[in-house]
Amino acid sequence: MVSFNQDQGDGAYKLARKKLVEQQLKPRGINDQSVLSAMETVPRHQFVPERWQGMAYADSPLPIEQGQTISQPFIVALMIQSIQATADDCILEVGTGSGYAAAVLAQIVDRVYTIECNVELAEQARERFKKLGYQNIEVKIGNGAEGWPEQAPFPGIIVSAAPEDVPPELIKQLKTGGRLVLPIGKENATQRLMLICKIAKEQHKREDLGAVRFVPLKEKQTLP
Repeated sequence: MVSFNQDQGDGAYKLARKKLVEQQLKPRGINDQSVLSAMETVPRHQFVPERWQGMAYADSPLPIEQGQTISQPFIVALMIQSIQATADDCILEVGTGSGYAAAVLAQIVDRVYTIECNVELAEQARERFKKLGYQNIEVKIGNGAEGWPEQAPFPGIIVSAAPEDVPPELIKQLKTGGRLVLPIGKENATQRLMLICKIAKEQHKREDLGAVRFVPLKEKQTLP
C-alpha cells in the first residue's frame, strides 16, 4: 500500500503512481502498456476530496462526494485492459463518479463519452476535466442503462456501477466484436465483474473476471 502526507508535493505523487504500477498492477496481471502508462500519468489525488489525497495511491477505493466512492486502481486498470481499447476508439463509460476512470481512458483512446445520473457529480467531473486539460471527454447527465445512442455503436463500454443484469440497450450499442465490462449483482451482495464479447447481433459470450463490490446502477437523475 502506497500512502503519504498530502503536503509532500507533486514529486511524491509521481513516485507513488510509479510504485502503484510496479508493486500493485503489474504483479496482478495488468500488462497492457497503454493502461500502465495512463495509470502512471493520471493524478488520482485530484479526483478525491482533499482529506483523502494522502491515500490516493493506495490500491483501495476511497470516499468521494455524494456518498459515492472512487474505485480501487486495480479494478479500474482491469476493466480498461479488458476492453482492449486502441488509440482510435471512442469508448462509452457509464457512471462517471469522480471522473478518474474516464481520465485514464482519455489517455488511451480518441474520445470518451461518460454518463452520470447525479447532477452534482457530473458537474464536478466536468470541472476537473477542464482544470486538468482533458479535451476529449464528454459528460452527459442521464440514465446510464440507456447508453448514448447518438454516439453508438461503441467498440468498448465500461460500466462503473452494478445493475442486477446486463442492460439490453448497452448490448445493442456495442459493435460486433466489441467488449463490455461491468459488475453484475445486487447491492450489499456478491457481485461479479463480467466481460461480455459481442460475437454477432444476437450472440455474445461472457467471462467472469472475479468478485467485486460497486454501488448500484441508478436509472433516475439525482439532483444536488
